Amino acid sequence: MKLTDKIALITGGTSGIGLAAAELFRREGAKVVVVGTDGNRLKAAETMLGDDGFAIAADLRRPAEIDRIIAAVRQRYGRIDILYANAGLGRAAPLEAVTEEQLDEQFDLNFKGLFFTIQKAVPLMGKSGSIVLTTSFLNAKGTPGLSILSATKAAVRSLARTLGAELAPRGIRVNAVSPGPISTPFAGKMGLSEQALKNFAEGVERQVPLQRFGEADEVARAALFLASDDSAYVTGTEIVVDGGLSQF
Repeated sequence: MKLTDKIALITGGTSGIGLAAAELFRREGAKVVVVGTDGNRLKAAETMLGDDGFAIAADLRRPAEIDRIIAAVRQRYGRIDILYANAGLGRAAPLEAVTEEQLDEQFDLNFKGLFFTIQKAVPLMGKSGSIVLTTSFLNAKGTPGLSILSATKAAVRSLARTLGAELAPRGIRVNAVSPGPISTPFAGKMGLSEQALKNFAEGVERQVPLQRFGEADEVARAALFLASDDSAYVTGTEIVVDGGLSQF
């Protein structure tokens, strides 16, 4: 197993890509802590994780709640070997309709929450620690109506480089996994009507060279590579899992 006795913290770990990663990391031997906001999904995730892991409710837009997560992990395990900073949200809106609230909501979670999660987790990480960030194909491909979400994901891609350079002397690697269109609940939370979402999905699928949406476990396997010693000489980079959408 690739993650035997590793301690992994996964934000946004109760659905979609985060839950798929939590299940995979656990199967690979890690003790997994997941962070989420929905009570029912947290209970289901904790049952799946078993006695070696746990789930915790927190709003990552509030640094004090991140402190509470880190304190709980410190008390139970004393360290973090893997941080998968995956939590995020998106709101679809054309330029003229974007509000200050929408901008703040997305940057507060997708960037500020992610940044402070890393900042507060690093003191518990030692040499050979791995940080994996979820960015998006949107960091490289212009998509009308998703300007703010795309900007947050471009900022996260930048962090893989800047924090990767800063943490390299400590032996901590920072990389990103960049999903394309994936069959998860994420798209359904962007504020689109059912018909608009259907039209958006069909339009995107036609553009994907592999002619299908990806699955959450396909992204989770890329995250596993970056989290494990298989990528021990890899830092600052991005694995794109988008069916070729942003590549050609």
